[in-house]
Amino acid sequence: MPKAGIIYNDVKPVACRIAAELEDKLTARGWEVCSVSGSGGILGYSSPDRPMCHNPIEQLVPPGFDSDMEFAVVLGGDGTVLSAFRQVAPIGVPLLTVNTGHMGFLTETYLNLLPQALEKVIAGEYDIEERSMLAVRLFRENDCLWEALCLNEMVLHREPLTCMCHFEVAIGQHASIDIAADGVIIATPTGSTAYALSAGGPVIIPGVPVLQLLPICPHSMASRALVFSNTEPVKILPASPNRLVMVVDGNGGCYVLPEDWVQVERAPYQARFIRVQSFEFFHILREKLGWGLPHIAKPSSVELP
Repeated sequence: MPKAGIIYNDVKPVACRIAAELEDKLTARGWEVCSVSGSGGILGYSSPDRPMCHNPIEQLVPPGFDSDMEFAVVLGGDGTVLSAFRQVAPIGVPLLTVNTGHMGFLTETYLNLLPQALEKVIAGEYDIEERSMLAVRLFRENDCLWEALCLNEMVLHREPLTCMCHFEVAIGQHASIDIAADGVIIATPTGSTAYALSAGGPVIIPGVPVLQLLPICPHSMASRALVFSNTEPVKILPASPNRLVMVVDGNGGCYVLPEDWVQVERAPYQARFIRVQSFEFFHILREKLGWGLPHIAKPSSVELP
């Protein structure tokens, strides 16, 4: 009996309804179906009285999900997609991502096109696009206190009402650099169109084997985005007396004390997207972000010099 999964945003009634209908449809066609909420991939938020909410990477795999699963359908927005990949990347299950949210930058199709897309997936008429992920870990001395997978980015930044921070960053075997800023971002090519884009970083086409380091509101005109090979791990040491906050994929994170250090490296797992149609990255940029659109025409009533 073939096996499939469903991961849905359980706070959206439409996603819950479609998940139930999809489970019935697949079961009627002889599939074994495991249906879970995407909330299982949400990382716990820390608080001053609970600085660590440790969710080991492999323990986020949902019950019933395993490497025998042929595919899973994700019903939600970009946040649900990011959460779902934290849940299934360790077992290599490819995801058909269906937008029930707002922008849906990471989603493959829409609800009105789901029946056709599902038929193609069942028939095996699809491609798989693999994207790199990050493994982020927090250490105190040599003890790992916290870890997480992320598809977009890791952000290490100051707390509100505190001053600018200093970071000592070592990339691979290169000499360490000192950054004075409100925070730093380590982003994947997928994450180059998320927080990194807002921070002034370049757009990187998925599949390019690089990462990027970006300072947030740096205290130097010379501090700019740095793109480097994704084979090189990154070590970040806070060089400020203040406590910092670390967040991955805008979802959850932990507090980082002055004696802690952070390691970011390419994860051994990849995000595997099911593509039922030809994927064109520039088209997505144009549709979702308005990139490359013609300049707005001047009204004819305005006299130009």
